[in-house]
Amino acid sequence: MDLDYSKEPHGVFMVVDNKSFYASVESVKLGLNPMKSILVVLSENDNTNGGLILATSPMAKKRYHLKNVDRKRDLPHDDQMIIVPPRMNLYIEKNIAVNNIFKQFAAEADVYPYSIDESIIDMSKSWKLFGKTHQEVARNIQLAVKRELGLYTTVGIGENPLQAKLALDILAKHDHDMIGELTYESFGQHIWPIRDLSSIWSIGNRTAKHLNELGIDSIGDLAHTDPYYLQQEFGIIGGQLFALANGIDRAQLDQPVKAKSKSVGNSQVLAHDYHHSDEIKVLIREIGEQVAARLRHQHKQATIVSLHVGFSFAAQADGLGDGFAHSKRIDRSDNSTELIQYLIAMFDKYWHGESVRNVAVSYGGLIDGQGEQIDLFKPVDTQLKHQKLDRLVDEIRDKFGVNAIMHPYNLKAGATRQKRSKLVGGHNGGNSFK
Repeated sequence: MDLDYSKEPHGVFMVVDNKSFYASVESVKLGLNPMKSILVVLSENDNTNGGLILATSPMAKKRYHLKNVDRKRDLPHDDQMIIVPPRMNLYIEKNIAVNNIFKQFAAEADVYPYSIDESIIDMSKSWKLFGKTHQEVARNIQLAVKRELGLYTTVGIGENPLQAKLALDILAKHDHDMIGELTYESFGQHIWPIRDLSSIWSIGNRTAKHLNELGIDSIGDLAHTDPYYLQQEFGIIGGQLFALANGIDRAQLDQPVKAKSKSVGNSQVLAHDYHHSDEIKVLIREIGEQVAARLRHQHKQATIVSLHVGFSFAAQADGLGDGFAHSKRIDRSDNSTELIQYLIAMFDKYWHGESVRNVAVSYGGLIDGQGEQIDLFKPVDTQLKHQKLDRLVDEIRDKFGVNAIMHPYNLKAGATRQKRSKLVGGHNGGNSFK
């Protein structure tokens, strides 16, 4: 099938990745070369057998083949290796500084932070101001970041954001200058031969397996499969897969899609196994209250309450299963007390003494919270009192912090709220930015 690329959007986009970002920031702080240091950022939380490896320097990764999903137990014994705790506040500060440098090359509205270590830059209007070729501009951006922050960056260039992302992942990360470029014309040459479908951004293992079962063994095969057949097999995702395989991306970055929230929730992996009913219930109450506050902030009410309790490795080894998950349909509510009561009732019904390692709470079936829902079978004064109290607590916490008002159970065994309120992105925020 011959495609007419002349009708597709043509621009100049760059996806810039800060190489081994956390580890590189820590290396620069220590006066080390980020590309030569042997450094690991290790989570201080002991919920993963002594800590989780959050980042490794390129040299540590090359020498010991460490991955960001490895544990402390996987670290080699090396006197040269530097192990540091995470400092999320510092990484956020450096992320802002990096994006401010990008704004020297493009208008602020054309710089789109994608994650803590990646950004998309629409250079369509400005690239000619900073070099004769796209690669020269990319090199100038790299040098500016290195000069001002000491960090190394990898750049993918494309005629649309998808091409730039794949150029980053497939080409730039294996290029000596850490720059790669894809165009509609060169896309097939570089991307179609790839047979590991799951190595391509946005194609997961299950989708790759399904494609293989259909006889689609390479990106080239996918690019030449009838898109209507793909839609029959995968639904709307089938059309997206066809576009992906042909380097087509019609996304308008300046017109973000507003996501429709179908549920709100939160989960926690515990620092140690919880064995006692009282401490598990404390945790459920804390998470349940936190998610209820999010409901009210979104002006939503829930009609479904869901609880997932994951058992510890020891319980699973004893053949007790990996946990349970149950939901209950309820009358519309955003009241913390009511929602927590449903959660505790489900826990009491389905928990039989197993040790617990993670808990998740979600409220779904969301509807707009218009006015107060009064239950005619309960005292009206009591209901209104609970509703007003929830909103008053929300206002105080919004103004003075989540620990400004606490329940007595926040101080009991099993509570994690006070400790977690000091974390940033689930990890240690670090000391000052200096």
